[in-house]
Formats: sequence, C-alpha cells, structure tokens
Amino acid sequence: MKFWDASAVVPLLIAEESTRRLQALAAKDSAMLVWWASAVECISALARLERDGALNPAAMTLALQRLHKLSAGWHEIDPSDEIRETAARFLRVHALRAADALQLAAAFAAAERRPASLEIVTLDERLANAARKEGFVVLDLTEAA
Repeated sequence: MKFWDASAVVPLLIAEESTRRLQALAAKDSAMLVWWASAVECISALARLERDGALNPAAMTLALQRLHKLSAGWHEIDPSDEIRETAARFLRVHALRAADALQLAAAFAAAERRPASLEIVTLDERLANAARKEGFVVLDLTEAA
C-alpha cells in the first residue's frame, strides 16, 4: 500500500501528462492510502481548472464521478491531534503549504512514525522534498511507466 497525495490522484480523474504512469501504478497496487481531506483537495484542483476554462462542465462531471468511485475504495487517514501537531512541526521545518503539511503528517501517522516503511506518490516537488528529508520513500514516477 502506498500513500497518495492529492496531486497524484487528480491525474487519475482527468487526462494529464502523468495520467498513464499513475494509472499503471494504481493498477499494480489498487490499495490507496490517502489523507482525510484528499477528496476536497482534488475537488479544489478540478474546480480551479473549470474556472480557468481548462475543464468543461461535462468533463468536470465525469471527473467528479471518477473521484466518487475512487474514493469509495481508498483508505483514509482520519484527522487527529497528533496529525495537527506533526503538521505544525513540519510547517516550521519545511517550506510547505498547510494542506501539504497535513498530507505529510497523515503519511507520518500512517507509517507509525517510521517513514521509511511507506512509499509516497506525489507530483508536488515541494512535498516530495520534505517527505524525502523526513525519511519517506518517494516514488520516482519516471519509473512508474
């Protein structure tokens, strides 16, 4: 099982450059572990694309249906005081946005504070750098094809 950041989930919902690589990865290991707010982050990314005119209403509807189907089968890390405290520490140590710090803290909790035991799937370079510094294995998506 791998921890999927929202940045890596979005290409499973709409066609992007990385979609085929991520689809192949998801097909190999369909058990996805995600942060509790990942669906909201995905909808945020999709809505931004729709507002910018890069996603038409029909494509948005299809993407939301895909998200609903995908989220029905994934495993979520629920919010907790531990995750909030860990995210706050990550914000002081790494150049992360709040949502990314929560993603990383959720992965840290899922790994039971042993980051080397869990692979992270992300397209967010800032998050990937912080995850590597914390000891996570960050999947190299150039090899996932």
